[in-house]
Amino acid sequence: MAENRINREQQTREKEVRKKSWQRPEVLPSPTPEPGYEFHWVRVSTQGQVDATNVSSKLREGWEPVKAEDHPEITMVAIENERFKDNIVIGRLMLCKAPTEFVAERNEYYTNQTQSQMQSVDNNLMRENDPRMPLFNDRTTKVTFGNGN
Repeated sequence: MAENRINREQQTREKEVRKKSWQRPEVLPSPTPEPGYEFHWVRVSTQGQVDATNVSSKLREGWEPVKAEDHPEITMVAIENERFKDNIVIGRLMLCKAPTEFVAERNEYYTNQTQSQMQSVDNNLMRENDPRMPLFNDRTTKVTFGNGN
């Protein structure tokens, strides 16, 4: 009975690999993630004019330009601006990074700003509200189960 078996060393177990389908290339490549950092593309120029105001505000905000030597997986065709020759600049956008905690604090700040503005608009509308002709209804939903009794 053991004579009919094929020796395990003679068997091959090749895995079938699916053919990779074509995908549209990303306009902006994603860098290899770094623990504790978030990445963001910052506008360097627009319509052929250097946008120094945007770049300086992002740098003051805490974003740091990423050096090209730190991410060799991102290939650059041409350097558009000599000012940022050591950094990754693609299509008038420069890759920057910031600590994750910083990004969370920044997002929380803008979320609070948005909520405050929405509350202000709602309060302004409620001041004009008349019960005989309400401007908008309360934002509530109701879920019922069974036959509705």
